[in-house]
Amino acid sequence: MEGEVIVEKLKEEFRGRISHIEVLREKEGNYVDFPDEVHPRLKEALRRKGIQKLYSHQDVAYRLIKECKNVVLVTPTASGKTLAYNLPILDTILKDEEARAIYLFPTKALSQDQVNELTELLKLLGEDTLSYTYDGDTPRDWRKEIRRRARIVVTNPDMLHKGILPHHTRWVSLFRNLRFVVIDEIHVYRGIFGSHVANLMRRLKRIAKHYGSDPLFIATSATIANPGELAEKLVESPFQVIKESGAPRGRKYFIFWNPPVVESTLGLRKSPLEEAEILGKKLVQEKLQGIIFTRSRIQVEVLSKKLKDHFEVRPDKVGRIRGYRGGYLPKERRETETALRRGEVDLVVSTNALELGVDIGSLDFAILAGYPGTIASTWQQIGRAGRRERESFAFFVASGNPLDQYLVEHPEFFLSQSPEKALINPENLLILLAHIKCAAFELPFKDREKFGNAEILDFLEYLEEKGVLYHSGGKWMWTAEHYPADEFGLRTIPEENFVVVDQTEGKPQVIGEVDFPSAPVLLFPKAIYYHQGEPYQVERLDYAERKAFVRRVKVDYYTDAIEYTKVRVLDSFGEDPEPSPSFWGEVLVTEKVVGFKKIRIEDFQNVGFGKVDLPEEEVHTTAFWIEIPKGFLLRLPYSPSKIQAGLWGIAYLLGNLSPLFIMADRKDLGIHVGDKEGKEITPQAALRELGIHHERSEEAFLSYQPTIFTYEKYPGGVGYSEELFNRRKTLLEEALKVVETCPCKEGCPACVGPTKFTGSGGKETALAILRGLLK
Repeated sequence: MEGEVIVEKLKEEFRGRISHIEVLREKEGNYVDFPDEVHPRLKEALRRKGIQKLYSHQDVAYRLIKECKNVVLVTPTASGKTLAYNLPILDTILKDEEARAIYLFPTKALSQDQVNELTELLKLLGEDTLSYTYDGDTPRDWRKEIRRRARIVVTNPDMLHKGILPHHTRWVSLFRNLRFVVIDEIHVYRGIFGSHVANLMRRLKRIAKHYGSDPLFIATSATIANPGELAEKLVESPFQVIKESGAPRGRKYFIFWNPPVVESTLGLRKSPLEEAEILGKKLVQEKLQGIIFTRSRIQVEVLSKKLKDHFEVRPDKVGRIRGYRGGYLPKERRETETALRRGEVDLVVSTNALELGVDIGSLDFAILAGYPGTIASTWQQIGRAGRRERESFAFFVASGNPLDQYLVEHPEFFLSQSPEKALINPENLLILLAHIKCAAFELPFKDREKFGNAEILDFLEYLEEKGVLYHSGGKWMWTAEHYPADEFGLRTIPEENFVVVDQTEGKPQVIGEVDFPSAPVLLFPKAIYYHQGEPYQVERLDYAERKAFVRRVKVDYYTDAIEYTKVRVLDSFGEDPEPSPSFWGEVLVTEKVVGFKKIRIEDFQNVGFGKVDLPEEEVHTTAFWIEIPKGFLLRLPYSPSKIQAGLWGIAYLLGNLSPLFIMADRKDLGIHVGDKEGKEITPQAALRELGIHHERSEEAFLSYQPTIFTYEKYPGGVGYSEELFNRRKTLLEEALKVVETCPCKEGCPACVGPTKFTGSGGKETALAILRGLLK
């Protein structure tokens, strides 16, 4: 087979890099006939589209929905989930001309992509005016007609939040006759975003009830551990889970790839970006089309620039390599999606923005440059290759951090591990309060009314004190002049994004945007901001106006921010003395960007340093922390300096391994070593790395209570810290395994972190501390 030939070539050329090859065998489909009750016109349209039978899971979904059951479909990428909900909904609409539906997709790109497939089917039915997309790109002169005519409204949570629910009186026909709500890709609705969407569903159900409707909910998801639980938390209604897929599957070669060690003493490995670049070039030369997933926007820009420089040497090759990420303007993203489907692109470099089900055609390979952060995301990303039953290749290229190294050396853990639970916290006080404001604007609250399952009297009284609600005649009415849904977005705790303004040509032009939490680390003065492979230097960051002013420059490096952190405990919600005094609760985190490193693109070497003066940012959030008994530390035969290094090594490990046990991205979590009063316990090596130089006694930290924190990076938290607290013993045991099996001598990025940060002795003392704690 051709696939085996390519695998053998790679094994021969890149000896030592491939740690494991898992062959995911092809699978035949399980087909059933259309149910007799499906409308004849719909059957005929599907047959004209080439669909003669249903997959078994599509049939199960149809029958459950016809029994008025909420369902969540958890089947692989490209398994026909779209038809599973289109079939019962279109069948109902053809039989009942008043019936309405809302299709909710997590992004505009996905909603516009999915509506193309729906429109094609509606044209075959002769009913192509039944469905419309309603989002921020919908022309204003179309909107009135859409509100009047649309039987299926395709939108996204952001538009539902700001453009539909607050104006429900213009959508009376939709809400009065609302029979179905589709929530696609619910695994995306976790953490902060999911907590917002759960409150959004409370608002939607409240308005539907006001108009006399009670819609069914149909959800789809990637494979996660708790799809039913997540769907029920999002909607606060029971769900039936459909897991068994009847779709066929092509053979896939899943290859675990570990970059070679380039510095054995420090345990440093070649960058996964460099390896992905080499691998991408090799596969494109084999006439294969594919995608490289990177872990950040800057990596998209760096890698796409290097690949463009290599491949686009002739005019006819221009455009064959593309970058794709959030922050690009919608027109750029749509052009790339279309070019991929047409085969006009050889290779696209993307963040997880292309992880979801946007139709980009049938790709031959997917390369993951670093672990995506969750098992569910990994399966989604490798699922972008091999769609439509074709043989395909997937590569997990490990970075040097502990989590990647653990997985690449223990592929059986990944392949046998149950996927993670998706966690949300709809009761996050800031999020809940923001949506109560929106709900009160939409409809007055009645006395003793709940908001979903939430008791809200205290919130209503607080808002009355603030002068935005007025209580009279048993109702709480909105009295403020402002429009609450405009005050916040759904993907962060309420704050505005920063726009990036290019001043190169004299006339300012907006070229992208960055979310509020990322702005200090991406858009600080003198930072290099990349857009479509072109470097821009940040000249000014305007916090008040949420703008970053940039100018195009010619440089061969990118910048990496250096942050300084303090953590202070405010309250404890849970504690346990084993295996060491452990807690979860509320903390105050103070963060400040104090400098930056210049990283040369060619070889990823540090070629410079600069200082930054930005204001401190304070966040009230939740954390999991472990107190290390001082008496135990004093008995260890190590200097204070080495003990500090060991504590930071353990913190580094816990921060990197935690995503294995919760469905969180590494960037959702922060780590710190200090005491509960906010004093830091930082090795001198780390202070030098941060650009901070001051004299202090290394013994002073033993007068504190040494504490290792893993904290959530969002105000209020979403439940990660409680889950880590509950799984702390397993987490510590896995951390110990990583240190014991790492071949380095002093410590390296694959275990306790680079010695230039912790100082020497970090690995030895981390081992001693972990063994002591677990005894």
